[in-house]
Amino acid sequence: MCGIAGFVSRDEHRDLREAGSVLESMCRVISHRGPDDQGTLVTDRVALGMRRLSIIDLAGGQQPMSGCDSAITLVFNGEIYNYRDLQRELESRGHRFKSRSDTETIVHAYEEYGARCVDYLSGMFCSGDLGRPQARALRCPRSRGQKPLYYTITSSGTLVFGSELKSLREHPEFRGEISIEALDAYLTFGYVPDPLTIFQGVHKLPPGHHLTFKDGARSH
Repeated sequence: MCGIAGFVSRDEHRDLREAGSVLESMCRVISHRGPDDQGTLVTDRVALGMRRLSIIDLAGGQQPMSGCDSAITLVFNGEIYNYRDLQRELESRGHRFKSRSDTETIVHAYEEYGARCVDYLSGMFCSGDLGRPQARALRCPRSRGQKPLYYTITSSGTLVFGSELKSLREHPEFRGEISIEALDAYLTFGYVPDPLTIFQGVHKLPPGHHLTFKDGARSH
């Protein structure tokens, strides 16, 4: 099943160890999604984490994963159905793979096609894609498959995201106030429709959409 979690701060982290501890907690609460492995990355503004259920390339495929020229680092939840065909195409264009995982196919596809790489992917997925460090941008695409992503922007301008709401609750800036609009929808329809969640200011990225966060601001 796997799961991802992380946060991007508008300003530099005051304490990298503290940021790493928060990320560890965000990943630990979703360990049921990925009992086989955990990977994390903490930089001056970004924290990316992933819990892995190993299905493809059991020995390789650890995340977060970077490409040949470090143009992108990502955490990924899902499955790419056409990754073998796409790998052969990318190899013909000069890319060299270090693993047999579908995750690495996304990395090289991004290097080759940029943000348009999602047009070449067939599958169900949701990922957090960090561009070059100087870009200070995180892009989170979600396919039309069943791979959720929840996110919020805190009062300090930090983007916090995860495959489950419980990861967001581990961040110290999470407020957790109940959304009256979402509660009304639940009582009316029996469920909370996208992009609402039960918490005020917390959103669920709809299928087939992407979220870009840069310099404290988001765009879709």
